[in-house]
Amino acid sequence: MFSSMKKWLVCYPLVAASLLLADGAPAQTTDPGAGAGAGAKQLWQLIDYVAVDYSGAVEHGKVVSEAEYAEMLDFTDNATTQIAALPAHASQAAIAAAIADLRKAVVAKADGVEVKRLAHHANGLLIAAYPIPVAPKVLPNLARGAALYAAQCASCHGVAGGGDGPLAASLEPKPIAFTDGERAQSRSLMALYQVISQGVAGTSMASFGQLSENERWDLAFYIGGMSHDAAASAHGEKLWQDDPRAKKLYADLAAVTTLTQEAVAAKLGADEAKALTAYLRSHADKAEAHKPAGLALSRLRLAESLAAMHAGDRAGATRLGLSAYLDGFEPIEPMVGARNKSLLLAVENAMLAYRSAVAKGTVADAEAAGEKLQQLFTHVEAELGDAKADPMTTFIGALTILLREGVEALLIVIGIIAFLRKAKRNDVLAYVHAGWASALVAGGLTWVAATYLVTISGASREVSEGLGSVFAALVLLSVGLWMHQKSSAGRWQEYLHEKLTAAMSRRSAWGLFALAFIAVYREVFETVLFYSALAADGNGGALLGGFLVAIVLLVVIAWALLRTSARMPIGKFFSWTSAFVAVLAVILMGKGVAALQEAGWVGVTPVDFMRIDLLGVLPTAETLLAQAAILAVIVAGYGWNRVSAGKRKLA
Repeated sequence: MFSSMKKWLVCYPLVAASLLLADGAPAQTTDPGAGAGAGAKQLWQLIDYVAVDYSGAVEHGKVVSEAEYAEMLDFTDNATTQIAALPAHASQAAIAAAIADLRKAVVAKADGVEVKRLAHHANGLLIAAYPIPVAPKVLPNLARGAALYAAQCASCHGVAGGGDGPLAASLEPKPIAFTDGERAQSRSLMALYQVISQGVAGTSMASFGQLSENERWDLAFYIGGMSHDAAASAHGEKLWQDDPRAKKLYADLAAVTTLTQEAVAAKLGADEAKALTAYLRSHADKAEAHKPAGLALSRLRLAESLAAMHAGDRAGATRLGLSAYLDGFEPIEPMVGARNKSLLLAVENAMLAYRSAVAKGTVADAEAAGEKLQQLFTHVEAELGDAKADPMTTFIGALTILLREGVEALLIVIGIIAFLRKAKRNDVLAYVHAGWASALVAGGLTWVAATYLVTISGASREVSEGLGSVFAALVLLSVGLWMHQKSSAGRWQEYLHEKLTAAMSRRSAWGLFALAFIAVYREVFETVLFYSALAADGNGGALLGGFLVAIVLLVVIAWALLRTSARMPIGKFFSWTSAFVAVLAVILMGKGVAALQEAGWVGVTPVDFMRIDLLGVLPTAETLLAQAAILAVIVAGYGWNRVSAGKRKLA
């Protein structure tokens, strides 16, 4: 592997991205679109070729290799053409001007240092405007990288990467020594990944595209660390802990993959650059853990999303816009809602408006919505202050959150229990009790997992809540229509007379278990996440107090509901309960679709309509249509039941 690679392909540095990161601009991590991303990537490669290989064509103003100089002219000429073919962008003219300056320098046989500077400048502008993927989606696995190296690369490059493998003697040019520290200074991990992925046309260096994307990144990280030793890594660990400049420079995993040791040395010094490169290439998780969170992450993802919109990558813009909400803002929603509910709603509405503009492909509207979001983020920052609420705010938040979620679950579970008692089916109650009890246990395990084991993503939270709500809504719809049918024209008496002695099927009983479990778990799941956020304020006593008071109130509400249902005549119970269950179905459908919208599973089309959170009514066409569909089924079902009841009376 890499056996007949040219010097430029071995080095292949992403210096342009490195300089961009060093100047504080965010690295783009969006996957390229079919057009803009691929074109920008090829253009970047042309310019980077010139940056690295020009010194082999011209020295001291004289051409030393006619063939390579011809390539320099050809590549800069092609670069001039390709920038014009990319989608329109506000920075496109500046990039074209930078490429024109680069071509003039090549034609004039300028000094290699100047050509390199101009090429890096052009590529820095290019990457900022047209995003290309520069980092792995998951943390690298160095152990797997070592195994892949032994199987794919060691025969040419040697077991230790010294360029002395068994096949090295028969290869020309000789395999590269990855242990060569001087050459490694200008080699980025992104560069290694590109060569592993694409190979080198016309040489024995084949593409290893048959490996998965993660495997190619594992291999790149492993090879990228072969020129460093344990002592350098230990020094780098100390620098990472003590030098704030290091964390500013390596803001996330993308910085680790794109920054070369050479670029870091220009900022921090040669020894520091070597040490930090050694440490972070073998401990990439440290930089990833340092990446922005909360509103800082929301601002970053929003900026990246707008950049993707300008580059014509609407899919990437949508994904990054979702991340701005799910990974950045949603974790702090409980704190914002406890302090300023109207501000929370304003942010949620603005997020929906931004995603709607992105879906329509309107750059101007997306920019306007993005600007409004940035202003709202500023208000949120001012509202949260030092992110520590006073004890009373935490108490009220804990009380209202659990009370709200608990009442929703109680209404469903108590309704099932009351129905079974009225029908004298106490033998099936065990399934219902097992359902809600299992949900509480699952909620406890969820809290342990979310606190100590894994980070539950925003998308997972919303999808779980959304699907659970939609499922519960559909089940409640069928139950409500069934209850209404039995309440019409006294049919409940006929039904009970016929069915009291018949055993409910095991399938039906497990259906009640599932409904009780989902109804409770979806509320417990959301409560766990909200409480985890509130716990960050440090007011443990206030949080526990709000929790206990809410539990007491829920017990009182449950007792009152059971007492009321027990005293109610069975005919009236069926009639009233069917209407109540139908309303719950409408509410849950609205909330479920809204959660799926926030997770990106359902589109967003804002409409001019009121927002009533208590009823799950949101001003989007999708939520309103879903609720309207449920209402239409209810009206049709109730009408059919009444007609059927009238026919039975006449008969």
